[in-house]
Amino acid sequence: MHIQHNFSLKKYNTFGIDAKAKQFVAVHSIDELKSILEHHKTTTKFILGGGSNMLLTQDIDALVIHVDLKGKKILKQDADFTWVESQAGEVWHEFVLWTIEQNYGGLENMSLIPGNVGTTPVQNIGAYGTEIKDTFISCDAMNINTQELKTFTKDECRFGYRDSIFKHEAKEQYIITSVVFKLSKHNHAINTSYGDITKELEKQNITTPTLKEVSNAVIAIRQSKLPDPKELGNSGSFFKNPIISKAAFEQIHLAHPDMPHYVISETEVKVPAGWLIEQAGFKGKRFGDAGIHKNQALVLVNYGNATGQEILNVSKNIQATVLKQFGIVIEAEVNVI
Repeated sequence: MHIQHNFSLKKYNTFGIDAKAKQFVAVHSIDELKSILEHHKTTTKFILGGGSNMLLTQDIDALVIHVDLKGKKILKQDADFTWVESQAGEVWHEFVLWTIEQNYGGLENMSLIPGNVGTTPVQNIGAYGTEIKDTFISCDAMNINTQELKTFTKDECRFGYRDSIFKHEAKEQYIITSVVFKLSKHNHAINTSYGDITKELEKQNITTPTLKEVSNAVIAIRQSKLPDPKELGNSGSFFKNPIISKAAFEQIHLAHPDMPHYVISETEVKVPAGWLIEQAGFKGKRFGDAGIHKNQALVLVNYGNATGQEILNVSKNIQATVLKQFGIVIEAEVNVI
């Protein structure tokens, strides 16, 4: 392991922000991670995975530890399911494609989500009607202070909408090192209930889709709406879809009868943040090198040399305008550093 100083993180965050790390080290095994933590107990540390869900607004005055643990294996199988463990540093999309190649079902709707496996439980990532919690069994995580490994069960992770214990009590306390998923081997619960997937499959004249065909449909949809971070810096959806009370929704709906919505419960309704942002006039707008993508208003982009602070300022402008126009608070999904 080699600790580097004044290290550019431009290639380590999908926004492509050229922030610097005071110190930087990549770890490739549990032993290396344990060693670094043991020998730098009093050093301020910053844990970095795939860099896909963060906005760097400043240099990192800390030791940045890049978790680059690789590997995946089948832990056990029965007649219907297989339990697969992936190390934290595996690229999420590549892992999803691997499960599909093995004909293991459950992750196909989350194809092409940027980032690494280790950060997926933190955010309880999800797309097109599925979330990590649907197939999640457990994850192993190392205590930063004691270097002890702890297994977190699904219940212990306390998953919510883009939320988990790793955003609360366990934040900055643990580093996720591996994740276990329970995936179907046959009789897959194919989920094409979200309209875009149905339309894409109809376009291809597919009526009984395979896992691969669902994945391909999701990839086609995402590529049509979302920019490739390698070509245009972004972090996917910047904002959460707000969940508001049914009473508040009915009030707003009177003024905006065409507002799309999804009923969550008898008392709550989810509203697409992208629609709110588009109605507020931000879709495709550019403020210097920071802007909003022309195909998807949820996605903030770096056209080249935007700073994290400039992108943050755009996000705050959007939040204030949506609040003024609709009376709805939209929260950032991305971690602002």
